[in-house]
Amino acid sequence: MDVATENVDVESGNTSDPEDDNCSDNDFEPSKLGTKEYWEDAYQKELETFTDIGDVGEIWFGEESMSRVLRWMDKANIPENAAILDIGTGNGAFLVELAKHGYRNLTGIDYSSASVELARKILEAEDLTDVTVKEMDFLNCYGELKGFDVCIDKGTFDAISLNPDNSKEGKKLYLQVLKDALKDKGFFAVTSCNWTKEQLLDRFSEGFDFVQELPTPSFQFGGKTGNSVTALIFKRVH
Repeated sequence: MDVATENVDVESGNTSDPEDDNCSDNDFEPSKLGTKEYWEDAYQKELETFTDIGDVGEIWFGEESMSRVLRWMDKANIPENAAILDIGTGNGAFLVELAKHGYRNLTGIDYSSASVELARKILEAEDLTDVTVKEMDFLNCYGELKGFDVCIDKGTFDAISLNPDNSKEGKKLYLQVLKDALKDKGFFAVTSCNWTKEQLLDRFSEGFDFVQELPTPSFQFGGKTGNSVTALIFKRVH
């Protein structure tokens, strides 16, 4: 489950409310990109395409989004047996790359049944049968996910923020489940095209220490420079 860019703020380079760059309970306009129905339909189509021609579908935020997190994991000396959770795994592309990179204790979750089926088929095609993929709604599994050394999110928090039903409550639940899932001093890697660095620092200020920002492509517009994607690393602290 990942999302595409909405309205780009030239000042910051990220999507945000053009009238207020601070966090609020109404950061973005509701979008179909925040609904389960949208993603179920999208991954059902990708599943059919993979079955027909073997195309794995779109890699959200591009391959570089995976590579930059993997480079950080190398520099941070994340051990190969670390328990890693891919939140909103989509087609499982990141799980494939993590497994090929040598990581052996991998779990991917998504609330889309079609996503889970697609990810399992792709992993099977890559002969990566030891990776766990579960159909699970991250916002409704408090207490079920525990003991992870690293949690990775590439667009799922974005989608939750766009949910037309109750994004305010969803963002609170996300933080609670994330804190419960991570070990003390475990790492959280988040990639977003909707949130600025400052907004993410504010959202994850409770229970987390900021570790570093990962470099992302920049652009210039009207004499100003910004980034269309933000990638940050946090550490869980109790």
